[in-house]
Amino acid sequence: MLRRLIGSLVLLTVLLACMAGLMLAGHYELEKPIELPSGQTSIVWQVDRGSSLTQINRQLHQRDILSHPKLLSFYARITGDTAIQAGHYQIEQGESALGLLAKFNQGTVISYQITFPEGWNFQQWIAQLATVEQFAEIGQLSHEQIMAGANINQPHPEGWLFPDTYSYTHEDSAVDIIARAHRKMRQVLDQAWQGRESDLPYASAYDALIMASIVEKETGMPVERPTIAGVFVRRLKKGMRLQTDPTVIYGLGDSYRGNITRRHLKTMTPYNTYRINGLPPTPIAMPSAAAIEATLHPQAGSSLYFVARGDGGHYFSDTLAEHQKAVRQYQINQRAVDYQSAPKAKN
Repeated sequence: MLRRLIGSLVLLTVLLACMAGLMLAGHYELEKPIELPSGQTSIVWQVDRGSSLTQINRQLHQRDILSHPKLLSFYARITGDTAIQAGHYQIEQGESALGLLAKFNQGTVISYQITFPEGWNFQQWIAQLATVEQFAEIGQLSHEQIMAGANINQPHPEGWLFPDTYSYTHEDSAVDIIARAHRKMRQVLDQAWQGRESDLPYASAYDALIMASIVEKETGMPVERPTIAGVFVRRLKKGMRLQTDPTVIYGLGDSYRGNITRRHLKTMTPYNTYRINGLPPTPIAMPSAAAIEATLHPQAGSSLYFVARGDGGHYFSDTLAEHQKAVRQYQINQRAVDYQSAPKAKN
């Protein structure tokens, strides 16, 4: 009995030693640098959702990328590292099979980026997304479908996406990015609204978002955002129309061809702030955090008018007479139509 037990222990020890030796040899083999075919320095490998490590190893072997697919699969089973995540992976010349296995286990997929500048409108966002091949399908969706997919519970999408650079992977959809941008805008707006100044002419955070979009579109120099916001706040408080061209342009939609005319200023739309009182019904663009902050912390002062100087900045005036003089100085000799007409108080 004792001899049999000792024999079994010896056999087990030998087997364990053999397995350890095989594992060591296998580990050494799997640490050798990968040689990519055709002299390539790197390739992008796509792992589809639902693929197994064994399938991927076999496919890599068929492409002459992995020398020992069965060994790698066996090693992964022994070590419990068989997990693999879908996506695009960068395989580099000289990295090892074990390094590639670690990428699969950790889901170290390639990350791409897409940028949406501040002041863009919703349609420009959709057009930008559609330029990316994997997001091309968004051009076939209605605004209602996009909003539903992104969980935007608003009657209109404009203004509700935060302008920023977003990272994404092969597994993401265009609606995923829209949803992330919406969540970020809600977070930024809610936080800014909580810290707003008192005595502002906004009934809700949404009013502030509308105003922020106008400030964004009117601002050529970032430093002027609070000053422009201050002008618009004072106009609202005094019952003056905003009379701002960007809202008119937004209301014209596709009919706008790049040159605003007196006829445009007289055309009645819900966004023509030369014809309507107060704010337009929705934002006209996606404002930056800086524009939102300026809207909720406008610069104090007495100016009620401003006109573009032609260098990206504006000349601010307290009185209509001063403003008209500035218009003649900066605009009349440059354009037949003023960039910023003087607002008048309501009758």
